[in-house]
Amino acid sequence: MRVGHTYTRHFQLDTRQHELLGMDLGEGVPRRALVMGLSLYLLWVPPMLLLFGLPTKITFTFYFLPPLLTVVYGMQKNRKVDRRWNLTRWSIGARYLALGHRPIICGGRRAAARSEWISRRARWAGRTELLLDSPLGGPLERWLGSDEPVPSGAGAPVRLAARPRLYGPDAVVKAYGRKLQQQEGKS
Repeated sequence: MRVGHTYTRHFQLDTRQHELLGMDLGEGVPRRALVMGLSLYLLWVPPMLLLFGLPTKITFTFYFLPPLLTVVYGMQKNRKVDRRWNLTRWSIGARYLALGHRPIICGGRRAAARSEWISRRARWAGRTELLLDSPLGGPLERWLGSDEPVPSGAGAPVRLAARPRLYGPDAVVKAYGRKLQQQEGKS
């Protein structure tokens, strides 16, 4: 049996910013984190300006700290899926809770019917009790939908038993020779 190794993790190079506006940043800050922090800050400040006005000594923390914490903890590698950042996992989880997902049927050959989607109430299971007791419980109850599960028209899961084969150069030359013979026979 042959064993394959993936080395892409070793080749993942992260560019760093070592100087910013004349200030030395030492070993450097990852540029992706800087860009993410800048974009989050630009999205965060306008609503804060509308709510609180210009920052004071007291409100400066509310202007600066949420984007900073989001970038610091969001740009770390996730413990469950090491190829993803925490920010990616958070956004996928929020999207799942808000919009759900559409199951892939037959490798995407047909679109899933609405009855095959997981209902909002099922996705929010375990989180709804606290939210329904809040003042927004009524609109949230209507948004979550009915309590009964949606009947699914899908059958049992399909199990795939694919067996990969590895062909050497001799088999490739032999197959190419057969292809040439077929092309000459048609001519």
